[in-house]
Amino acid sequence: MLSESDLAAIWLTLKLAATVTLLLLILGTPLAHWLANTRSRWRGPVSALVTLPLILPPTVLGFYLLIFMGPGGPMGKLTESVGLGTLPFTFPGLVFASLLYSLPFVVQPIQNAIEAQGRRHAEVAATLRAGPWDRFWHITLPLAKPGIVTAAVLGFAHTVGEFGVILMIGGNIPGETRVVSVQIYDHVEALEYTQAHWLSAAMLIFSFSVLLALYTLQRRRAASGWRYGP
Repeated sequence: MLSESDLAAIWLTLKLAATVTLLLLILGTPLAHWLANTRSRWRGPVSALVTLPLILPPTVLGFYLLIFMGPGGPMGKLTESVGLGTLPFTFPGLVFASLLYSLPFVVQPIQNAIEAQGRRHAEVAATLRAGPWDRFWHITLPLAKPGIVTAAVLGFAHTVGEFGVILMIGGNIPGETRVVSVQIYDHVEALEYTQAHWLSAAMLIFSFSVLLALYTLQRRRAASGWRYGP
């Protein structure tokens, strides 16, 4: 069954995923709104940067983040100058790396939901003298709620399943950076296949449940005739 170290890894993984998901919703929603509505020439480059983690090998992203956050990197020098030390091999370092790695899984569903609304609702509200914040808070966000829910679920699940970036940035420190994926790797490396089986089975069930919940939700929306706008 699950050992004490396994339970500690599960708790740390859930803590990391919850923290990253909350931060991504706070930071990613305005970014998704900007990408969905802007006509700036920067839309293409920013979209490419957001999508980059989908195709970039995790070890490549982890390597450059390690340099960026290390003692000689720009972020490392900044955090050291304010007395925070360096972020690699710490929980805050895992959070920062996971924010970048899971960013497209949150931004894209919300962006698609906002784009599907069209501009009609916001334009009607503007004629009624609703300000940008009122339109965003009372019209855009409620209509984008299904996309936001999908983004939260995907962001949480993707963070739970991270391995390459986590190992590069966090290493394998018990109680600090050893998440479930790294714990499974340790069990396999030590030929502890029974323990690896229990954790792997839990991850498999979790991933299947997430996908099943998303597909069930989408099917119910389709059956009820739900749509983003008229």
